[in-house]
Amino acid sequence: MTFTPRRAVLTLGVTQTIGYACSSYLPATLAKPMAADVGMSTTGVFLAFSAALLLQAVTGPRVGKLVDQRGGRPPLTTASLLFAAGLVGLAISETPVALIASWLIIGLGMSAGLYDIAFAGLVSWFGVDARRSITGVTLIAGFASTIGWPLTAWLEHEIGWRGACLVWAALNLMVALPLHLSLPRAPAPRPAPASDAPPVSDAPAPGDTSKMVLMACAFAVLAAIGSAMSAHLPPLLNALGVGPAAAVGAAALVGPAQVAARLAEFALVRRIHPLVSGRVAVAMFPIGAGLLIAFGAIAAAPFAILYGAGNGLFTIVRGALPLALFGERNYGRRLGVLNVPSRLLQAVSPFVFALMIERSANLALAVMAAGSVLAFGALLLLRKPAA
Repeated sequence: MTFTPRRAVLTLGVTQTIGYACSSYLPATLAKPMAADVGMSTTGVFLAFSAALLLQAVTGPRVGKLVDQRGGRPPLTTASLLFAAGLVGLAISETPVALIASWLIIGLGMSAGLYDIAFAGLVSWFGVDARRSITGVTLIAGFASTIGWPLTAWLEHEIGWRGACLVWAALNLMVALPLHLSLPRAPAPRPAPASDAPPVSDAPAPGDTSKMVLMACAFAVLAAIGSAMSAHLPPLLNALGVGPAAAVGAAALVGPAQVAARLAEFALVRRIHPLVSGRVAVAMFPIGAGLLIAFGAIAAAPFAILYGAGNGLFTIVRGALPLALFGERNYGRRLGVLNVPSRLLQAVSPFVFALMIERSANLALAVMAAGSVLAFGALLLLRKPAA
């Protein structure tokens, strides 16, 4: 069967939904029962989750280089096995040490199996035409929070947090793994350069370093916000006076908002440069945070919608902007290097945000909004390449 962009989008859309729901979106619902059951603080669980995220920064460039050389199938397949092993480990953990070790295994799965690797795989198969496929994958996986938070909460209520982890492990083995095994074994062949073509150098072109620094700064801020919101959005809304049911309901709006923003981007993908999409994405969070700080619980739904829409666009920009500014050569490794600061901030963000929420939820929001303003400034300094 021919491997088409449509098939790639459907396959990775499903597996990314499972991957994010069973990793990034797990602590918001299960951290408290996990902590109580194994004898550690909730903050300690988030610290273990942060350590898992840190592994992405350490291993990202190397995994990205592997995708450039061998395609996306090897790391993505490995990720399904790592997720399943880590989730089973969580389910049988009886001590803090076992719980932390299980989160580290999940962290390795996140490094090998989430968006950056999926995007690099799409570029290895479809080259510069991958932007539309990147958007398509994020359209489907945008429902990870909408599915993950309520489903995990329901499973925890019905069969306990350990049972919920086992269900997600089974989904990785029974759904994600077979889908990943159906992916192409190697990158698509590239045309050989003409015999008289000048040699291609991997040295950065003039201005590339400054572009990378500005992009990395903006990406890092948005990644920190996304990591903190993924882990804390319902508890954050609770701290601001929103009831538990209303908080989950508002948080569930994030997924549809992400998808709506991505549909708009998908419709305009050939007309709007990803740099423009990035600036719009960054601007949405401080607007939503300002509404929530000013009006309190009544602004929970607008905040969730603005955050979701901005995060939805940013996810596409994270894959499309490096492709637009630097091209497909060494894309996987470049994306891995570019996102090292993002991974570092992602790693500490849930833990630091938890501490800030304990002191003042409004202060936590204000700090994140200020960071968004700085990220917006960094993207303003970037320029589209000359036509």
